[in-house]
Amino acid sequence: MSPVNSIQYFLGANSPTGFYSLYDQLLPPEHASAIYILKGGPGCGKSTLMRRVAALAQEAGEPVEYILCSGDPDSLDAILLPGKKAALVDGTAPHVVEPKYPGVVEQYINLGKCYDHNGMEGLRTAIISCMRGYKGHYQRAYRCLDAAAELMYDVRSTLDSDALEEKLSKRARGILDRELKPRKGAPAGTVKQRFLGAVTHRGQMCLWGTVECQCQRIYELSDRYGLAHRMLAHLLSGALKAGYDVVACPSPMAPDRLEHLLIPQLSLAFLSSSPAHPYPGKAYRRLLLDNAVSADLLRRSRPRLRFSQKITSALMDEAVDSLSQAKAMHDDLEALYHPYVNFELVDETALAIAAELSLL
Repeated sequence: MSPVNSIQYFLGANSPTGFYSLYDQLLPPEHASAIYILKGGPGCGKSTLMRRVAALAQEAGEPVEYILCSGDPDSLDAILLPGKKAALVDGTAPHVVEPKYPGVVEQYINLGKCYDHNGMEGLRTAIISCMRGYKGHYQRAYRCLDAAAELMYDVRSTLDSDALEEKLSKRARGILDRELKPRKGAPAGTVKQRFLGAVTHRGQMCLWGTVECQCQRIYELSDRYGLAHRMLAHLLSGALKAGYDVVACPSPMAPDRLEHLLIPQLSLAFLSSSPAHPYPGKAYRRLLLDNAVSADLLRRSRPRLRFSQKITSALMDEAVDSLSQAKAMHDDLEALYHPYVNFELVDETALAIAAELSLL
């Protein structure tokens, strides 16, 4: 695991349509000094190498942003070193990363060289079987997530109305007037996308600690029915116009919809919270978004809403179970490879990268 109280996000999501990637948001190559794209199969030391470089960076006093793997949150898929304008990223499927400016910005790091290919000759059949098995479990998980997302959409459609839009818009305007005063002479703000949450083999996760180490004032948007996107979209637009940089966090279950917003410049965050996934901290302010829905509509729709939420919960449990089985098979796969990986060479490669980045 990455250090406690560190900045951690996901850039990939197990979503209803399959794996959803935001890896093009990691670090724009035009603004980067170096991007190292790690290539190599399971268990070859990609996460190990990134942890080693991250540890050396922290020892050198450099900030580190950790990008966790949605398939296994204990593993790293990337690290960002903003002070060095550098990044290391696992460029293998499903989040394939290829260079835009090869040689002058990005370079490949081939960790396949750390395999003992001769030693693995007898593992061919076992490796092929594991590969096929764990990918099949992912496909079942995606089908369950797709069915759950359809029910979530049905719930939102049931409660949607012009009156709801106006109430949420009015609430957002009030917050903008109070919290996001325009910065005189400042250009429009920038937005970067990160997933704060993920559907993982351990269930639905949200990296609340990432918020709390950047933002002290937290608006908790209590949102049983997935309505927060409308308000967050207004807040995002207003924050950018006022000249603030924003971290926009889409929902893993609907990547075209916002789930959270962070504005570290103001130590301010807006977090969606639900009974299934409540915010565990003490909020600066708590807004009950359910109260914006017509009470009469809620009353008439209650049986339908209860049914949808019950089935959605069961489908999410099934998806998590399939992800757990996929994780177990991937662990078996890495166990096959590990005895045939030269981790001394992995460490030497990490030290060479650290030296290039002036971290030693």
